[in-house]
Amino acid sequence: MTAVMQGVRVLEVAEHTFVPAASALLADWGADVVKIEHVERGDAMRALGSTGVATIPSDVHVLLEHSNRGKRSLGLDLTSPEGLDILYKLAAQSDVFLTNKLPGVRTKLKIDLEEIRAANPDIIYVRGTGQGERGPDADKGAYDSLAFWSRAGVAAGTMQPEHGHVPVPPGPAFGDSLGAMTIAGGIMGALYHRERTGETSVVDVSLLGTGLWAIGAGIALSMQLNFPWSPPPLDAVRANPLADNYRTKDGRWVALCCLQAGKYWPPLCEALGRPELATDPRFADHSTLMANSGAAAEILREVFASHTVDECRGMLADFVGQWTVVQDTLEAVADPQTVANGYIQDCENAAGAPFRLVAAPVQYNEQPAAPKRCPEFNEHGDDILAGLGLDWDAVVDLKVRGIVA
Repeated sequence: MTAVMQGVRVLEVAEHTFVPAASALLADWGADVVKIEHVERGDAMRALGSTGVATIPSDVHVLLEHSNRGKRSLGLDLTSPEGLDILYKLAAQSDVFLTNKLPGVRTKLKIDLEEIRAANPDIIYVRGTGQGERGPDADKGAYDSLAFWSRAGVAAGTMQPEHGHVPVPPGPAFGDSLGAMTIAGGIMGALYHRERTGETSVVDVSLLGTGLWAIGAGIALSMQLNFPWSPPPLDAVRANPLADNYRTKDGRWVALCCLQAGKYWPPLCEALGRPELATDPRFADHSTLMANSGAAAEILREVFASHTVDECRGMLADFVGQWTVVQDTLEAVADPQTVANGYIQDCENAAGAPFRLVAAPVQYNEQPAAPKRCPEFNEHGDDILAGLGLDWDAVVDLKVRGIVA
């Protein structure tokens, strides 16, 4: 894998997942990331014991690893003048400053744009926020389940009124991880712009903005048609029977997405062992198939319901149309395409305990980026301070006074 970010230095003052996962991606691609953590407790994620759905095992904190792999850690008291002086010296050596602190906190800590740019006029200043840098809620915190999922319309876009509840995100840090990729891309664009023009940039990414973009096509139609976007009712008849989900005999699901229904109807009928349906007058061409979509869908429901999911896999193996089995997360990990492309990577934590992580979704030169492990709290503190020219006596004095961990 080409380390496209090699030589880029990132200074992070952030916690949880949304913003830290962005610099984790940059670290995967070769950047040197220094993570500044609270001098006593470290990143708040280190103490997270449960997602609300599942308890995090004690041997490997995979959520922490997901968003902090490949970094160096320094515990630093940013409320002290000496701690701030160390931060500014690190900023002077960095290409990117990355934070998710709210505007009021940034002002209080003296790490806002003006202070960081005073230490390094050429630094790219990056802010990850819940609802954006401007507006009445700019100084309010948020999580991805709120700003990305609920506020941006994503939850409503997946909500079935028949179920009588608001669906939860499909996994922990769902919007955070998408937002992190957005931040990483924004940073790379800012670096490229600085390289070409010499001009530095301020980069802003919010969970709300990322959520709006994620459902942006639906929002565009919603605005044009002037009604809120929502999924079709569960009993709705699809206009295209080859763009629907079908339940199998063993309670699994097969998803079809053949947008050119007339083209793919004959080979689907052949694959499913019902070739006579291809010449049925009701389904003879695209227009008649669309006109009789309800009848076609009912036949497909009966066919799929008479076979197990493995039998369906076999029947559809050579089908030229677009389809997949609806897989759970463990099946997705074992998917032959996942394996062949290296989308899951083996890792070890600081104690040598093995675990696996999803690789960065962007590959360079046909090689996945192998993620390194998350640092232990303040693991690299002494080395980072030595890199600033501090001798051991000065470091010990800072430790005794609680300025560094």
